[in-house]
Amino acid sequence: MALELMYITNRPEVAKIAEENGVDRIWIDLETRGKEERQKGMNTVKSIHTMEDISRIREIISTSKLQVRINPIYEKSEEEISEVIERGADIIMLPMFKCAEEVRYFVKSVSGRARVLLLLETKEAVDNLDEILDIPGIDEIHIGLNDLHLSYDKKFMFELLSDGTVEKIINKIKNRKIKYGFGGIAGLNGGMLPAKQIVAEHYRLDSEMVILSRSFCNSDSENIEMIKNHFENGIKELREYEKWLESASEDFFIKNKACVINNVNKIVEEIEK
Repeated sequence: MALELMYITNRPEVAKIAEENGVDRIWIDLETRGKEERQKGMNTVKSIHTMEDISRIREIISTSKLQVRINPIYEKSEEEISEVIERGADIIMLPMFKCAEEVRYFVKSVSGRARVLLLLETKEAVDNLDEILDIPGIDEIHIGLNDLHLSYDKKFMFELLSDGTVEKIINKIKNRKIKYGFGGIAGLNGGMLPAKQIVAEHYRLDSEMVILSRSFCNSDSENIEMIKNHFENGIKELREYEKWLESASEDFFIKNKACVINNVNKIVEEIEK
């Protein structure tokens, strides 16, 4: 089964291109609270999206789902969730939660009006995962490696993949039969850690979702033809590779995992120099 692809943009023309090329979810990102402080100095996407963007994208897409990341739980979360739903979100993502109480509040606030997606990105949430997974109404969980690796004081986000942390988390989620995914990828032949190796790990771990990162395609570019080419060629290459992975041998996945560990170790060594 092909990975569900998520892409962050608030530009209607880019959202349409992404949808036409098979992106499953267009992602509006409302999260601002605490994000700048957490990711200061990092080359990460810090979106400036608005509620109005939800309505604009809702009008333009028809086959892709509309996914919205809200702010972490705060005093106005219930109002924020209700407005996001009223504007047409299919899936609502909760970031930076740490305990079961926050997740319970979130699920109750959504109240079945949209799919509930948890973005698992704090060490505390991992520590409390058993209790969190007992809460009814969780539809999906995505393991967010950007903030989670900071929470664990790691140097490189994919250390959590190479050291087995992601696999341990996945095994718990899998036992509850909840849909899951992790991290993001650049174009198939790009990325500090080759995207091909990451995608193969998704298949080894039965992951169902992945984010197409800014390295896959920079949606801030004014060159619409370039954006269109990135999506057409990049997604075609990805889907062809996925077809090959569907019949790859167990030995291939064992060797790929070893390559991931080796490459991550080299990247960390370079970072620490």
